[in-house]
Amino acid sequence: MTTGRVALVTGASRGIGAATASLLAARGMRVVVNYLHSGAAADEVVAGIAAAGGRAMAVRADVREAAAVDGMIEQVRAAWGGIDVLVHNALIPYVIKPFKDMTWEELGGKLDDELRAAFAVTKAVLPAMTVKGWGRIIYLGTGLSRQPREGMIALGTAKAALTQFARYLAQELGPRGITVNVVEPGPVEDTRMADVLDKEHKRRQVAATPLGRLAHPGDVAQAVAFYAGEDNAFMTGTTAAVNGGMAMY
Repeated sequence: MTTGRVALVTGASRGIGAATASLLAARGMRVVVNYLHSGAAADEVVAGIAAAGGRAMAVRADVREAAAVDGMIEQVRAAWGGIDVLVHNALIPYVIKPFKDMTWEELGGKLDDELRAAFAVTKAVLPAMTVKGWGRIIYLGTGLSRQPREGMIALGTAKAALTQFARYLAQELGPRGITVNVVEPGPVEDTRMADVLDKEHKRRQVAATPLGRLAHPGDVAQAVAFYAGEDNAFMTGTTAAVNGGMAMY
């Protein structure tokens, strides 16, 4: 159990974020359910955690804006103290189109937003983690950063940059007792990304997966929760592929 630790899950009103927030709360953490637009959904996640005996609060913030992130961290600090676990899951908008039709604003904008958000939330949680000499940082990546798929160049390139950012942080923050890892899901049911795929595309993906189905948000949450816990004492700078064997590396 990890009773008393405070976890911030960005983009936690639905999908992987909501499943992760609920699982971390079930394991004894106090969970901050961050959201941007879906306040009612975030409140439902908090209510579900409370009904199960856990502790959670919903906090609105655009994680691309440093001032908004700092305000969120201060709100949490006043209630519960510093953040011990950061799960950066918020999905920054992106376009789906081939490179030949893409503008620099679409590709460069996604890169800038992706790293700006990771930079802002990481900077904000590090002081408390450093003082405690303990911290867990988990970034949500995507298998598309390794295995290209048509039209997904903006997302795949931005998440590949995020994964390398995580490795550099792992090297720098290890001496402070802070681990940094990445969870890279393949296709996941019940997420916004999955909603853009037609039935035939999903059928082909399932056929290419040795375990015979797509991931559920809870499958990804289990990997995140391992990285977030006390038991993960000696893994940092690693990437967990949660894809049922669709891609192996």
